[in-house]
Amino acid sequence: MTSKLEQLRAFTVVVADTGDLTAIEKFRPRDCTTNPSLILKAAQQPESAGLVREVIERGARDGDSVERILDRLAVRFGTELTKLVPGYVSTEVDARLSFDTQAMVDKARSLIALYEEHGVGRDRVLIKLAATWEGVRAAEVLEGEGIHCNLTLVFSLEQAVAAAQAGAFLISPFVGRITDWYKKAEGKDSYPVEEDPGVQSVRRIYAHFKEQGYPTVVMGASFRTAAQVEALAGCDRLTVSPALLAELDGDQGTLVRQLTPSDAEGDKEAPLGEAAFRWSLIENQMAGEKLNEGIRAFHQDYLKLKHTVEEHLAKVGTNAVPAD
Repeated sequence: MTSKLEQLRAFTVVVADTGDLTAIEKFRPRDCTTNPSLILKAAQQPESAGLVREVIERGARDGDSVERILDRLAVRFGTELTKLVPGYVSTEVDARLSFDTQAMVDKARSLIALYEEHGVGRDRVLIKLAATWEGVRAAEVLEGEGIHCNLTLVFSLEQAVAAAQAGAFLISPFVGRITDWYKKAEGKDSYPVEEDPGVQSVRRIYAHFKEQGYPTVVMGASFRTAAQVEALAGCDRLTVSPALLAELDGDQGTLVRQLTPSDAEGDKEAPLGEAAFRWSLIENQMAGEKLNEGIRAFHQDYLKLKHTVEEHLAKVGTNAVPAD
């Protein structure tokens, strides 16, 4: 009997939710996703110390801003990841830009240019944008330029639909964070997996996309348990932490496919406008709160990484310009 991880690979693209180069070599995912907190964690590992030092010292010599060094660090990690996986590497735009369409577009173009300096084409990179209205519009522009986007922090069907209608390559609906919210709101310690609100949300989005014929990839994210991953077996992609990948890899039980594309097609829905999108995040308390909380948390992670870089710069001596 093969492991559940190997069985999962038969009908779902497995993505590693980590910047840990060693874990990626071990579990052989198709794609990788990163964010500032994952890069910070990876940067603190001995095997990554030389890479971090090299990027920071180059930035110090060139007089780069701290923000530019952070971009170079993200791209350098991403470049190393492209050597380990055959598919896409997701690189995140700073969450503080999440309500500025042009700023997100400019940052994405800058990141892609840095990747190209390292010989990595845009066909290997997904730009991660928060699924705000502005993020959706930025994705629309970038996709038109051949820069594929990963719309993250998706907590509602409306966010998912807006991203798909804008032509986003991929969306990341969050499972665990939705479940966390409902557990707190309803005073529950846990849910049977079939009643798990996070699992139900991704299943609903997946079914809707297949019914509408949207080509946008659905990638379940933010898992708390292996049972949640198993409950979404068959989803287009699933991005999973090394700890849960290890658990699935060590389980020799039978994995049953849960999601399968349907041949049935429903009536095509009208484009979702800005007013309806924004109102949906007011009406859906969970989605509105978790989107704002996620943006805030992602930016806090960015600030932690920035502080780490500034500490390194202080040690080597630098003319680098502080980030805003």
